[in-house]
Amino acid sequence: MVERSDEPRAERFDKAYYRRFYRDAPVHDRRRIAQLAQGVLGLAGWWGLPVRSVLDVGAGPGFWRDWFATNKPGVRYRSVDVSEHACARYGHERADIATWQPARPYDLVVCQGVLQYLDDAGAASAILNLAAATRHLLYLEAPTLADLQGVVDRDYTDLAVAWREGRWYRRRLRPHFVEVGAGLHVRRGAPVRFYELERA
Repeated sequence: MVERSDEPRAERFDKAYYRRFYRDAPVHDRRRIAQLAQGVLGLAGWWGLPVRSVLDVGAGPGFWRDWFATNKPGVRYRSVDVSEHACARYGHERADIATWQPARPYDLVVCQGVLQYLDDAGAASAILNLAAATRHLLYLEAPTLADLQGVVDRDYTDLAVAWREGRWYRRRLRPHFVEVGAGLHVRRGAPVRFYELERA
């Protein structure tokens, strides 16, 4: 597989965006991401899935990177983002997951808060690229229409996104992944078997 990348989408995630959603009214902060990273790595260990390499898609302020640097410095970590601002400020590679995929897969792929910013065709393409990028485990967070009704905090969430039903995502993820809950999807063919009640 060859790396490919097209020119990223129009710039939306500028300094004002990061000030609004990561400083003034943060949707996620360093402490919360540390808890999430510990949980994801703990479950990977429980399932016997080694995490020696990580691809962080839409890496934003770099909270995952910082956690790995402190807690798992031996893990090969790569971060990409579509935002010129995020890449310049936080040191990511510039890439748009709707049109880009790495040349080789990673044990863990993190895609947090990205797919809702893509139109349907872009999000469907991104899911294919995420599947190609994932060797074992994908952590995926994308708010759905049901989340808009009763989960998201409208004061802290960017509402100018594509609100899709969860089944839209699941239909496109299912050929490539086994959904195991808590945002975790294990690549089909990965060396792990689940008890029935572990699977979503």
